[in-house]
Amino acid sequence: MKFIKWLLTLVVTLILLVTVYLTVFFDPNDFKPEIVDAVKKQTGRELVIADDLSWTFFPVIGINLGGVSLSNPEGFTPKAMLEVNKAVAEVTLMPLFSQQIEIAELSLDGATINLVTRKNGTSSFDGLSVDNSKKAATPAAETSSNAKLNDINIGGISITNTQINMIDEAKKQTQVFTLKSFTLGEFALEQFAPIAFEFSATMPDMTVSSEGKGELKLSRDFTQLVVNGLKIDTVVEGESIPNKKLETSISLATQIALDKQQLSVDIAQLTAASITAAGKVGVNYATKIPQINADFQLGDIDLDTLLPKTETAAATEQAPAASTPAVEPDLSALKQLDVKLKFTVKSIKVANLSTQNWLMDVGIKNGVLDLTKLNADLYQGKLLVSAQVDARQAVASYQFDKKVTGVQIRPLLKDAADVDLLAGTANFDVKGKGRSLIPEQLKKNLLANGHFDINDGALYGVNIPQMIRSAQAKLKGDLSPETKEERKTDFSSLTGSFSLDNGVATNPDLAMSSPLLRLAGKGTANLLTEALDYRLTTSLVSSLKGQGGSDKDALAGIDIPLAITGTFQKPEYALDTKALLNNQLKEETDKAKEKLKDSLLKKLGGF
Repeated sequence: MKFIKWLLTLVVTLILLVTVYLTVFFDPNDFKPEIVDAVKKQTGRELVIADDLSWTFFPVIGINLGGVSLSNPEGFTPKAMLEVNKAVAEVTLMPLFSQQIEIAELSLDGATINLVTRKNGTSSFDGLSVDNSKKAATPAAETSSNAKLNDINIGGISITNTQINMIDEAKKQTQVFTLKSFTLGEFALEQFAPIAFEFSATMPDMTVSSEGKGELKLSRDFTQLVVNGLKIDTVVEGESIPNKKLETSISLATQIALDKQQLSVDIAQLTAASITAAGKVGVNYATKIPQINADFQLGDIDLDTLLPKTETAAATEQAPAASTPAVEPDLSALKQLDVKLKFTVKSIKVANLSTQNWLMDVGIKNGVLDLTKLNADLYQGKLLVSAQVDARQAVASYQFDKKVTGVQIRPLLKDAADVDLLAGTANFDVKGKGRSLIPEQLKKNLLANGHFDINDGALYGVNIPQMIRSAQAKLKGDLSPETKEERKTDFSSLTGSFSLDNGVATNPDLAMSSPLLRLAGKGTANLLTEALDYRLTTSLVSSLKGQGGSDKDALAGIDIPLAITGTFQKPEYALDTKALLNNQLKEETDKAKEKLKDSLLKKLGGF
């Protein structure tokens, strides 16, 4: 026991002697000129340490410094690249002898960093790189042995009033990032420690302010980092932001396997504007391209409230036409992604189109985006889509397969395009492919084939039976005013197939049937100009009774030509009255021939 006491006394005495020597005979400020000169030789920069350096020795060993600045390269503005108001680093002395680190205090206050990029491309970082090629390699075993620690305890870390100014002289832009505060409370291995921060950023087109708090824990073997109860609130404001302001809030927990380089995040709640979500994200960053797996559940999404308000027609007319040609979107970033995403969404509204119960699986790998599945409820029906975008070339290519079943077509068309043209229960399928994602090229380059059928519906904007009655009356010389009836033609089925090439949809077999009439023909719909061009033939089944006609109609069984022209928004319908007259005269002539034939046969005794 006496030996141990004498040994401890000797150690303490040595520490005191060293402390007295350093305090009385060793002044760290004597080395300031040498430090400044070394920085000048290494970087060509001016280092200024305005305040005196001061030591602390027992029970902590540390250094306090302030008034430190490091210059930018010659000719740069501002002249200082780094300015520090005050920095303190203190480590408890005694635990160091047992390979334990106890940091009493780490604090940084009033740091300003000015990072300048000049018009000629030079920057504040020029000349600061260190050539490590001449440094002797440290054996791995030696490094591991020297780095081994039994414990780490931190009394607290505080960073306050730190500002980074990113100055781009070519763009004449300055971005300011301010860390108002970052604090880490009392920290020890295997124990949770509180963290908090307050951050803001000012950029040319927006401002960001964010604050958060939570707690973290590091395992004793330094392989597991856990963050719990992290809540971050952020406000983004700017002209380019939806409604000029976006508020977000996220609550999450995360685990990082530092040895396996894997990260998992459990998002308990995420809100952005009126959108709410929850989900899980897993990241394996041990590979060359990090592998990301995500599964999100979202609530109601109204994208119409987030999209910019459309300008008035007058403002649009006055706006100058864009002279810059459209360019292909840069999708090269997809080559650096290895992502699998799964989304479920309660409802989505966009461009006034409403859908519900989304289920979507998306994969991105090697520059190819695969939408393997998209299911949704669409106007009392179902939507099923699969698609692929290949961005491995400068001009992306794509292909898709889309099916719609049991959809009420009238409210869908009214909401999506403000077109009141059709009603009924629609089934629709189309497969297509193409190249280029420029909107105009999308329409021109798309090659597609499909089929549709609409049951128990109506064609709005035209009353074909009324048109026939009116034409029939005029042919007979009746010029009395037409009766006003609803412009609608009911049908039991409307079917057809189509192909799409060079922006024009060709429909060779349009067929419509109802208890009163049959309609068949072909036509085209130009997606670029929205022009319609259909030539159809209508024939009455028996009579127009029930839609204002007589029990037996003179036109029953006669083919009646019908043309549809105009645009998607304003279709125009017209009967070919000349052809109608010729068909009726032919029908009457045929009837007269039959009567004459019957009369002659009777006179000849039935032969």
